[in-house]
Amino acid sequence: MLIATAVVAVLVVVSYVLLSRVTDADAHDLARTRAEAVAANVSAKGGRVVLTENGSEALDEVAWVYADGRLIDGKVPASVVGRVEELADSGRSRTATVGDHLLYARQVPIDGHHVMVVVRVDLTPYEISEQRSLTLSLILGGLTILLAGGVAHLVVHRALRVVHEMAALADDWGHHEPGRRFNLGVPRDEFGELGQTLDRLLERVDNALADERRLTDEIAHELRTPLTVLRGEAQLAQLSGEPVVAEVVLSEVDRLDTAITTILRAARARTDDETRCDLRSAARQAIGSRAVEIAFPAKVEVAVASDVAVSLLSPLLENGLRHAKSRVWITARNQGEAVVVDVLDDGPGLDHADVDRVFEAGVTGGGGYGLGLPVVRRIAASAGVEVRAIADGRGHIEMTIPAARAAT
Repeated sequence: MLIATAVVAVLVVVSYVLLSRVTDADAHDLARTRAEAVAANVSAKGGRVVLTENGSEALDEVAWVYADGRLIDGKVPASVVGRVEELADSGRSRTATVGDHLLYARQVPIDGHHVMVVVRVDLTPYEISEQRSLTLSLILGGLTILLAGGVAHLVVHRALRVVHEMAALADDWGHHEPGRRFNLGVPRDEFGELGQTLDRLLERVDNALADERRLTDEIAHELRTPLTVLRGEAQLAQLSGEPVVAEVVLSEVDRLDTAITTILRAARARTDDETRCDLRSAARQAIGSRAVEIAFPAKVEVAVASDVAVSLLSPLLENGLRHAKSRVWITARNQGEAVVVDVLDDGPGLDHADVDRVFEAGVTGGGGYGLGLPVVRRIAASAGVEVRAIADGRGHIEMTIPAARAAT
């Protein structure tokens, strides 16, 4: 409505200015026509300037003829006599405005005489016409502004109703049917773009819910085995009447603590440009007292925290030890801006069909327990590490870790 008001105001001003110029031009044209008509009747006879025709008393009030400085025809009103005589004495054609009247003086070429015709045009009708046109323009402009406001309100209301409906549907789907989408195709207008944006939002909601379900599955999978062992030891002690073996309880409690700590770390893991650690030291910490061979470069630094590297390597080593026949080893090599770590064992390895399933919760290649590969995948995704299983006739897990940037 503000824009419509500005446009209407400009149009009203422009139209009023144009109308004023048109009426002013009309008034001047009328004055010149009237002066020419009177001048056509002026002539010289017997050495005198005479008016050959003038039988209109009305013309005497608006047209006057001066010859050699003397009024020879017409009756000049007292209100304009001074201005009329000034124009008559000027000796050239010119105009002047007195009140609501336009005065026009025209010289009549007659040899031996100085003859001037002065006419008057009433400007009141023109001014009334301008005022009426301005009033009508203002009324029409006001109606136009109201109409524009009404149309804008209707259009925007209908457009926003569609937006509200789409937002309500997206919100409802996000709570009850996160898999539903608008699927409006390639955006052709703003509503298409909104539908595409809401589809992406619903996709993120769906992924977040799926991630939450995976976390719940992984927690259940990782904690169930230690709890089962503890329950079995307690039941065995109850039936046999012998005390619970403290070493077993402590071992399983440690496994529970490690599982919980690792899962929480997976949910909270974040890296930045300053995060780095010595991969050799992290690997030795993960190996501990286990029989694992290590073949690393003299110095290799990666862009992950030390505890994250240990949490990634520990379950992989434990998985390798569980399936190996006699040997587990770990290697590292630089590859561009990353460090590739291979955890290998001489066990049976994986089939090509299982290289992706091995990272799913609940999938295991044996009867072991502890931290599983799904948690490794979660920690790796949080830390920007790529992990994959390779089917090459042996146990082989490959991790690609971002290399630490050189200090500046």
